[in-house]
Amino acid sequence: MTDRILIAGSGQAGFQTAASLRQDGFESEILIIGEEPGLPYQRPPLSKGYIKDPNPDRLLFRNADFFEKNRIGLEDGRTVTGIDRADRTVTLSNGRTIAYGHLVLATGTRNRRLPLPGIDLDNVVGLRTLADAENLRERLAGASRLVVVGGGFIGLEVAATARAAGLHVTVLEATARLMSRVVSPPVSEYFYAVHTASGVDVRLNSLARAILDDGAGKAGGVETAEGERIPADLVLISAGVIPNAEIAEAAGLYVHDGVRVDDLLATEDPAISAIGDCASFPFGQEGLQIRLESVQNAIDQAKCLSRRLVGHPERYDKLPWFWSDQGPHKLQIAGLTAGADHHEIRGGVDDGKLSVQCFRLGELIGVETVNVPGDHMAARRLLSQPTPLTLEAVQASGFDLAALMKAGASRG
Repeated sequence: MTDRILIAGSGQAGFQTAASLRQDGFESEILIIGEEPGLPYQRPPLSKGYIKDPNPDRLLFRNADFFEKNRIGLEDGRTVTGIDRADRTVTLSNGRTIAYGHLVLATGTRNRRLPLPGIDLDNVVGLRTLADAENLRERLAGASRLVVVGGGFIGLEVAATARAAGLHVTVLEATARLMSRVVSPPVSEYFYAVHTASGVDVRLNSLARAILDDGAGKAGGVETAEGERIPADLVLISAGVIPNAEIAEAAGLYVHDGVRVDDLLATEDPAISAIGDCASFPFGQEGLQIRLESVQNAIDQAKCLSRRLVGHPERYDKLPWFWSDQGPHKLQIAGLTAGADHHEIRGGVDDGKLSVQCFRLGELIGVETVNVPGDHMAARRLLSQPTPLTLEAVQASGFDLAALMKAGASRG
């Protein structure tokens, strides 16, 4: 029987697990299996900074010396294609079989493929990997009209970057507002206003029906469900992601919107855990199962799992937080704001900043800010407290989160 910890996935969660295990004193073998060639790297800059300043070395979590010094093995350019739970082995895409003492599934997500006619035309691209980013960057340099299908974080980040570079940009969002899955209506309205003011043509309630062929096998535009034809020489599909959970399901593990884990990030198999974008875990007092796609969640889950694997188990209960840089506007979110029934709004487009406090059933559940980093940091502190803040308490402070945080610190 081996003590090897095998990590399927070389993204943020996989890399952090390996690094944390060494920091926490794990001495046995660690092996990361990474689908992409090369050293593990960070993804958030791909839709923003990398397009403007392509330097792959700046994306790396650590250089090769780190992996050698910390005895972290890396099989790059490989995927785990099967799990034998009885024998505790995995099969790789090159046919190799590797035994594990514990298997960490950190397989992440992949882009959702839309069933659109013309989706395979040249100049129709997605953005997930470094190779995708390089392809997009090169094509943007030769394009003049970009259509982005999807008004989420990635689509809007690319739209802002492309518009700043002088391209004519159209965003097609199928729902009634931008980023509707993750932000409140006031924040959606703010970003609709700033993107349209910059010259981006944002179409809400607009569903793409087909990618149009220009007659030479390349994208020439996008046809909407209403029959409108929007010209384009580059189309970015940014319509969400799907968790990579097929190998877990094939191995008999419970999968529902990701690999189901408990509050220790363990599956029903004591030798297998799952973390990061591919994992569905219990959140909050109600234990509602959720799946988060964020750097914070990947890092914190990796650290929590590492502690359990070295003999110090602790329940995962970290506060979620997110960010998105869209041109000069930095969106930061603390907490999960879906389901809020009351919003307190400070600032707006004219101020170039916005702070939205989100309440549900009289309690503060999250804070969304644009260009107000102080409110974001205060919110993270306040929302991490064991006792929820009531609407009355926040109202009594004049909805001043910094003052509330200072008052709590002085009482402590």
